Amino acid sequence: MQDQLEALEAKFQEVEAQLQDPTYVSDPKRLKDLARLRAELEPVVNAWSAQCRLIKQLEDAEEIISDRDIDPELKEMAQDEIPGLKKSIQEGEEVLMRLLIPKDPKDARNVILEVRAGTGGEEAALFAGELFRMYLRFAERRGFKVSVLDENEADMGGIKEAIAQIEGSGAYSLFRFESGVHRVQRVPKTESQGRVHTSAATVAVMPEAEEVDIQVLEKDLRIDEFCSGGKGGQGVNTTYSAVRVTHLPTNTVVQCQDERSKLKNLAKAMTVLRSRLLEKAMQEQEAQTSAMRKSQVGSGDRSEKIRTYNFPQSRVTDHRINVTTYQLETFMQGQIEPILEPLRSAFEAERLQQLNGL
Repeated sequence: MQDQLEALEAKFQEVEAQLQDPTYVSDPKRLKDLARLRAELEPVVNAWSAQCRLIKQLEDAEEIISDRDIDPELKEMAQDEIPGLKKSIQEGEEVLMRLLIPKDPKDARNVILEVRAGTGGEEAALFAGELFRMYLRFAERRGFKVSVLDENEADMGGIKEAIAQIEGSGAYSLFRFESGVHRVQRVPKTESQGRVHTSAATVAVMPEAEEVDIQVLEKDLRIDEFCSGGKGGQGVNTTYSAVRVTHLPTNTVVQCQDERSKLKNLAKAMTVLRSRLLEKAMQEQEAQTSAMRKSQVGSGDRSEKIRTYNFPQSRVTDHRINVTTYQLETFMQGQIEPILEPLRSAFEAERLQQLNGL
């Protein structure tokens, strides 16, 4: 591990020098790549520097103890420092191991988030709407830019389906764990006898695809224009600005009616389309080890849950890691860290085991 860390430190110094070089500064793309690489290396280099200082302090303390000419009182002080130094070094090694886990290149990408009502009729649509708002609040709290691309409202409120683009560095690394069936247990507003009902909504999280990832040929597309529906005012609802794009080879359909401009809606629809096609390609590539979106989202049936939201008990339980929080109200306001952080820790622990060959 030391050789790897020293190599990363040397790479960091090289990147620092290049960032000061006018040759690279004049190249925006290269400059962006260097800045991204620096941001990835800096936490590792800082942790390694701190670890080296701790190791040097431990060596100095042990040298003091072994030196016969050193004052006994100074030896005693050095002896008292050693347990704390050893503990800090052990903790530092764990931090470094986590930092050295190979990064998924998709983690830094933007996200296409899709929420759909599952089993449960109108109550499922209401819950899907609440889930969608929860994620938008969480994204905004994290400083991400949020754009609602499409929203199909249900008759009694809530949503049948909603799609949003979430932009910001590291968005996918946070949202990737949310894909799956989310089950809700509560008394619906339409329930007259106070009985608890169970409904479900599905969440799909896709890394936003770049044009270099997926090439979409114009001849493979059918583009339809129509009037936008829902909110937006007269200017939106009476002009043919909404766009529906069909990818003919895969029969993948995407629509966007968020913008007044047809061209802007088309650009956003193409972003979603490329992301869906990228996910399909990932699914096919990893079919032997993971069913990808199918296993994450499933059919929307209540039995395929990854998480349960129990309103009578104010409880949220994630079934993948068996973690429960009784802060459902704040959770639904977008403060999902009590579940998110243990999920990320479990994911890192699994990656560490793979790294150690366990």
